[in-house]
Amino acid sequence: MSRPSGGPVPSVGTPGRAATAETADGIGTSPVRPDGALKVRGEFAFSSDLWAAHMLWGSTLRSPYPAARITGVDVAAALAVPGVYAVLTAADVPGDRHYGLEVADQPVLALDEVRYQGEPVAVVAADHPETARRAAALIQVDYAVRRPVTDPEAALAAGRLVRHVPIRRGDPDATAEVVVTGEYQVGMQDQAFLGPESGLAVPAQDGGVDLYVATQWLHADQRQVAAALGLPVELVRLSLAGVGGAFGAREDLSMQVHASLLALRTGRPVKMVYGREESFVGHVHRHPATLRYEHGATRDGRLVYVRARILLDGGAYTSTTPAVVANAASLGVGPYQVPNVTVDAYGVHTNNPPCGAMRGFGAVQACFGYESQLDRLAEALGLDPVELRIRNAMTEGSVLPTGQRVDGPAPVARLLELVRDRPPPPPAGTDPRQLPGGTGGTTSADQVRRGVGYAIGIKNVCFSEGFDDSAAARVRLELLGGEPTALVHTAAAEVGQGLVTVQAQIARTELGVTRVVVATADTTVGSAGSSSASRQTYMTGGAVRAACQALRARLLTRLPGPVPDRTELVGGQLRDDTGRVLASLVDLLAAGPVEETVTWRHRPTHPLDPMTGQGDAHVQYAFAAHRATVDVDPELGLVRVVEIATAQDVGRAVNPRAVLGQIHGGTAQGLGLAVMEELRVVDGIVRNGSFTDYLIPTILDVPPMAVDVLELADPHAPYGLRGVGEPPTISATPAIVAAIRAATGLPLSRVPVRPEHLTGTC
Repeated sequence: MSRPSGGPVPSVGTPGRAATAETADGIGTSPVRPDGALKVRGEFAFSSDLWAAHMLWGSTLRSPYPAARITGVDVAAALAVPGVYAVLTAADVPGDRHYGLEVADQPVLALDEVRYQGEPVAVVAADHPETARRAAALIQVDYAVRRPVTDPEAALAAGRLVRHVPIRRGDPDATAEVVVTGEYQVGMQDQAFLGPESGLAVPAQDGGVDLYVATQWLHADQRQVAAALGLPVELVRLSLAGVGGAFGAREDLSMQVHASLLALRTGRPVKMVYGREESFVGHVHRHPATLRYEHGATRDGRLVYVRARILLDGGAYTSTTPAVVANAASLGVGPYQVPNVTVDAYGVHTNNPPCGAMRGFGAVQACFGYESQLDRLAEALGLDPVELRIRNAMTEGSVLPTGQRVDGPAPVARLLELVRDRPPPPPAGTDPRQLPGGTGGTTSADQVRRGVGYAIGIKNVCFSEGFDDSAAARVRLELLGGEPTALVHTAAAEVGQGLVTVQAQIARTELGVTRVVVATADTTVGSAGSSSASRQTYMTGGAVRAACQALRARLLTRLPGPVPDRTELVGGQLRDDTGRVLASLVDLLAAGPVEETVTWRHRPTHPLDPMTGQGDAHVQYAFAAHRATVDVDPELGLVRVVEIATAQDVGRAVNPRAVLGQIHGGTAQGLGLAVMEELRVVDGIVRNGSFTDYLIPTILDVPPMAVDVLELADPHAPYGLRGVGEPPTISATPAIVAAIRAATGLPLSRVPVRPEHLTGTC
């Protein structure tokens, strides 16, 4: 990883704070993850590994139909199976029978109809998982099958609208000298995390339930579970269990309510673990999209207008579709300066599987559309595709189509230059391991064509449109064994992104201590919000920082005599700005521990105007660029991604090694969408719900990645940092497809690109 920004990294600190580079394992360092070695050795305890005495197993009966009316349910045969302790249907839900992140429209268990294949109808608890599954299969459900609505256009025409977001800026009738149009499609991508949905619900003596679960948002789960159980929120206690990946799919509930219902009914702990096929229908997916774009430009390549229509298939229930639609609309023209913009983005209900949050959250679909258009426009103008992008690149101070001014660094041109100027990979050789198709020997070197493609994307960071985005943190400083020790407690979900190190790094930096303990995330502390929207380092990091600063202020009151204006905690000592030691932490803590709980918020955002789409909707913007090099055998439809160069501005690399991992991982997920990942849904039925048929990139598919990291501080963010996790996913896909187009000359307007798209057999 290089840092080509040059010179010292700009940072944003607190008045009175000294530079933090000297702090061991603090901000800007890459401490070893405490869970890293355990995961590598296979010893880490994931949620599916949970166990309790007298534990029962839960299983779910799901609808085989995407649309049907339920005319009867008979559970007698299931209840008669030895070892079965409970069989529950919608009639057994004691509280609210519907749940949802934004709109409570999804039944806990299907009531009088089912709206997608895989919708839960009944749940069973038994003393063995196979017994529970056999019993669930014996439940007799009578269905009156209906014709499903699976075409988003038909759904829109039928009025099944979830949200429409219009963006209007400038002259809607603007004309241009050069015009290109295009229609693009993005398939349904699955988050494909390796750890399936799982958790353990334990009934409590106070009539409540303790739930240990892999999730992204403990307090959102708590709220919805309590409502469904008909219990006060304080009687539903959640603790984060080991999470085997998330990428957005764990924002919505899966087994949480079902396991809790069964535990309270039976009075025994109940564990639920989905199988892989069940997981594919048990969580939300990336919205499939159809995008129509028209770009107008001057003959020298200056964008005059963009007109776009974006249609997102939200599936059966709402989930986060309204927010995804807003992102697709507000970011729908990309990181470019365009004076005249008309965008209409729609989300609709169908009888396809529900769609919701996935890494990139609406920006992925839009980026494939607008970046494909920029390549078409470059061809029409006879311009280099990177040069065209640079001519229109937004900068700090640019005004977005929503009217919001970009008030932080926006190094769009610089990122493009970095990937463009990277040395190219070596030419293709004859070694079959380096050819499309690999060692199968199906491709000969003389059939291979090489292509290079570019793309850049924009992503908002944190929640938007006036959502009360906040995070709480409790930090305690005390003497343990005579050594100052910080205990950091938040409800932030560690889902693999490395937050467990970030919290400790901030505490070390702010408090000048070596020993930091990060407590298990649970609901006994205030909400940290969701581990999504690239927000946790920004939000929970900001909360931990604020709590530490409040602790430092408390410690200053223990000093005898006047308190200097500027102080710092370094190496267990409180010093003034001349370096003079005022007191040791050991002495200051001799009077007892100090503890502070802080709820931290970023600057306010505002809803988009429902008629014009104008408004300061977002907190922060992040940017990443990619150059992809591919080798293609067009006769056989085989693609090998040879190399990917990427550049990203991260504001401040709190943990440089983790930043690099996020860029690698996000790029790999974008590669998957480009050439292999699609959940195939035909007439509402999932056709490839397994890792045999739903392909994800392996180590053999992921090429070498050359990464440049800029650290241009955002003046409004803690430490100047910028959310990192999502941007690399956004532009990786269109860059790879652009490279395939360059190699083949084919228009390729749909992702993922399949072999038949290259051979002309589709």
